[in-house]
Amino acid sequence: MSTLWEKITRDCKLITLPDVYIRLKAIIDTPEYRLDDVADTIRSDPALTTRVLKLINSPYFGLASKIETVFRAVSLLGTQQIHDLTLATSISESLHEPSDSAFDMQDYWRRSIFCGLVAQGIARRMGLIDSERLFVCGLLYDLGHLIMHQSIPEQTQQALQRSQQHSQPLVEVERELIGLDYARVGATLMRQWSFPLCLIETTEFHTEPLRAKHHPAETAMVHIAAMVSDTLMGNGELGEGLNTPHPAALQKTGLDLATCRSIAEEVEPGIEYILHTIYPLKKAS
Repeated sequence: MSTLWEKITRDCKLITLPDVYIRLKAIIDTPEYRLDDVADTIRSDPALTTRVLKLINSPYFGLASKIETVFRAVSLLGTQQIHDLTLATSISESLHEPSDSAFDMQDYWRRSIFCGLVAQGIARRMGLIDSERLFVCGLLYDLGHLIMHQSIPEQTQQALQRSQQHSQPLVEVERELIGLDYARVGATLMRQWSFPLCLIETTEFHTEPLRAKHHPAETAMVHIAAMVSDTLMGNGELGEGLNTPHPAALQKTGLDLATCRSIAEEVEPGIEYILHTIYPLKKAS
């Protein structure tokens, strides 16, 4: 089992984020940075500029007027949201489609986007001012499986099949069969990339929300969103068997299952637009 973990961690070290994101993060991490520097960095990559502006003008934000310049976007949304949007649009550039024939990259991103939108919708229902950051938390919750399908595809697929056959939580099957789980793998890669603690914790503990120490509310939101998106995309019924959110997560967010379904119905129309922004048509075709 340790050999598999060593292989995954070794493969993770080979994955790098685009240079434009690394430069942007370095600027934001610098005291007294200027908004002009942030905007100039994004503008240095035409493809990134296009994708960020498309996201900003999508139903995801629902802004009253169209944002046509990067500087305007930075001024209006703030550097943290611009960072998160840049991160979201950069991830697909770094993680290529696995050779595993059973893995559908387009379906992966569609489900991840659904989770991100539901997590954001939950945050809005709770009245959080910075609800947009929950979109990225939800978007990346399943990052570990993308790595596992690339690094150890046979074992990953075997765990999925056993989970479905025996109606056993996938994370438990992975631990038994492989000696690790996708949530831990995703968090490991995020630590390597020095991601914010909120992203790391919601990824690592979304299957076990009570373990979150620093961001329990955000982790509860992603826990619910992941279950909602998974079930409503064809994997059973929400609230039945393994598809029942942890009671503590529902209590933390103040939600019931009917409200969860309602949020999912509200955000579902925006999935395809964002899919072809984050994961362009030339890839998704």
